[in-house]
Formats: sequence, C-alpha cells, structure tokens
Amino acid sequence: MPNKVLIAGASGVVGAAAVEAFLADGWEVVALSRRRPEIAHAKPYTHVAVDLRDAQASRAALGALSGVTHVVYAALFEKPGLIAGWTERDQMQTNLAMLQNCLAPLAGAGSSLRHVSLLQGTKAYGIHLHPMPIPARERAPRDPHANFYWLQEDYLKELSAGRFAFTILRPQLIIGGAYGVAMNLAPVIGAYAAICRELGEPFAFPGGVSYVWEAVDARLLANVFVWASQSPAAHGQHFNVTNGDVFEWRNVWPAMAATLGVAIGPDRPRELKQFLPAHSAVWDRIVARHGLRQVAMPDLLGESHHYADFCFAYGASVPPPPAFVSAIKLRQAGFHEVCDSEQMFCHWLENLIARGILPRA
Repeated sequence: MPNKVLIAGASGVVGAAAVEAFLADGWEVVALSRRRPEIAHAKPYTHVAVDLRDAQASRAALGALSGVTHVVYAALFEKPGLIAGWTERDQMQTNLAMLQNCLAPLAGAGSSLRHVSLLQGTKAYGIHLHPMPIPARERAPRDPHANFYWLQEDYLKELSAGRFAFTILRPQLIIGGAYGVAMNLAPVIGAYAAICRELGEPFAFPGGVSYVWEAVDARLLANVFVWASQSPAAHGQHFNVTNGDVFEWRNVWPAMAATLGVAIGPDRPRELKQFLPAHSAVWDRIVARHGLRQVAMPDLLGESHHYADFCFAYGASVPPPPAFVSAIKLRQAGFHEVCDSEQMFCHWLENLIARGILPRA
C-alpha cells in the first residue's frame, strides 16, 4: 500500500512544514486544518477543512477518507492569553477530544493505519512550572503535573495497542513560517522590528535578563516526522528534538536586525502583548506603504506575542531556570540532521518578507 499521511494542524508552524517535507519525500498528503496551509511545494495535496473540536464534523470528514497509512498530529488548542491556559483543565480536555476526534475515525474497522506521530514539547518536563533536570532526558519518569500531553499519550497508547505504531516528539522552541498561530516568534519579531523602524526607534531587545536556550527549525522537525514514520527504531519511543546548538537572544539580535534592515540599540524592556496591539494602526500604515498582504495585527500575531514575552523573559531580573534537553537518543536512533539557530531565525524572517507578510529591508 502506498504511503498516505494525514497531517492534522496543517496550517500551523509544524503542520505546514510537515506538509512540505512529506510532499518532497514523495508521499500522498492529506492536510487537515480549518484554513488551507500556505505551501510552496508544487506537488498537489488534498486539503480537508474541519475543526477537530467538532466531533460530528470530524467523523464525517475523516470517515470518508480511505487509505491513510500514517498520521502526523500537530493540531493544538490554546486559549486567549496562552500562558494561563497551560494549567487549565478545559484546555487539556479540549486537546484530548481533538486527538480522539481525529484518530477514532481513522482507526476503525478496516483501518490501514500503520503509524502515528504525536507532538509534545518541553512542558512535558515542567518548564512552565518548575526547574527542569539538566539535561531533560526522555527516560525520566513522567513529571507529576496535569498536562494534556499525558491525556493524549495515554489515549494513543491504548488505541494503538496491537494495531499501529507511534512516536512522540518533544521539540524545544519551534520557529517556522506560519503566522496567526499560538506560538511562533518569527512574525512577532518581524512586526516589532517594522514598528520600531516606522517610529524612528532602534530595534531594541524588549525582554528581560540574559539566558541561554535551545530551539528547533520547523523544517528539521518535519524531517524527523518523515524519518520516524518509516524507522522501526522510532516506534514506541519519545524523542527530544533540537537544532543541536544553543543561543542567547542578544547574540542573534544583530543578524535578525540585518535581515530586517533595522538598527539595533540598547535594551528596552517592553511587554509585547501590550505594545504590539497598541500599535495596530502603525502596522496598518506599514502594510499600506510597503504593499504587503492585508494582514491585520491580530491575524498576524495569533497568541504568539504572549509567547514572546514568556520566551524573552520579559520582566525577569534573574535568569529563568536552564531549559536544556538531551537529543542524544534521537541521534543514536539514526536521525543526525542539525541546524544553525541564527541562520534559522534569519531564514524564516526572509521567508515572511518574500511572501509579502513583512516589509523588505
């Protein structure tokens, strides 16, 4: 049977990159998302528009599909304001229901399903609640806190038993080309730089105290999905995923400034969840002057400006606890791709410029 992958959450940061990667690898692709993903690859794919929160609509749409052999599950529900919702029960239950609404119709009688990849992250190690082990390793006992990861993982293990294989990925900070999503810093950084330039101000780092972190390029993560779908060494396993290097925001700021054509200046702490919406009219002026796509500020940011304040440690006077994960297990299993994080940030800013989302330098 030919490989046919369904990618849930296909318009998001991870999902759009996964669609590109599987198409490039010769797969038949079904992209499932409420809005059609922006894909550069010329090969055709099928788009299924459905809201996975709607159980009836999901059954109707997915039950009509045939021959799906693999699933990449990158769909995500986040609440307005983002951060507070990470510990709220209704957010967790909604994410569980979405996974159930996706997989149940595909795993029924006569199913051709062979493998499911599920996306988690470093909240599995409690990054949002307490200091993590350094480095965090996949073999550690489950961190004892409420999280939709555990609800989804338990459901997946029960559903898959004796029927199909699965792999669970835990990436660090993900950067990609999608906008209007819950967690992608590239559009936030680009919009902030454009507004600073329009106001005649330097592109000052808006966050708090300096600290070192890891990230992962959405393209690299997508390639892990392709690898895991076909590699027996990945089946039944959890894998941390990183670019393979580390970075500090102030050290990558000059390269991003050069890409965006702005001048840097001394740090100027700013709460971007307040600053960016307050300058929506300035953004509209930038869009008009540069002939950009008609994307209003809320549609550009999604909830990612809230995520930016978290990632930039806005308001912090002492460094956040270190948050490093070991990616050794992934390397030992056979996936060896790495990425320069500074080049990653610049690539995705250039991508947004080329697509008419951000102004040229």
